[in-house]
Amino acid sequence: MDIIQKDNGKEGVFKAMADGTEMGEMTYIWRGKDKILIDHTGVEPEFEGQGIGKKLFDKAVDFAREREVKIVPICPFVVALFERIPETNDVLAD
Repeated sequence: MDIIQKDNGKEGVFKAMADGTEMGEMTYIWRGKDKILIDHTGVEPEFEGQGIGKKLFDKAVDFAREREVKIVPICPFVVALFERIPETNDVLAD
């Protein structure tokens, strides 16, 4: 599985792909130059339970650290992961 990112400067998406098949995605919207608002995470039903959402989250956290931006979690899944994994709170927006 590969996670690819597309970003047009206003919004973006992380997509989990395997053999040309989209397994899941996490979408975000830029809020200024230093924040992304993650508004949706979805995994295709046939791929649920395989940790794909967590891998998308990890990629978003890595992206935020690399770009020195903060994440505003709107998606309930992402909110829950920030609560469960406090070591990612360095990229959590105040």
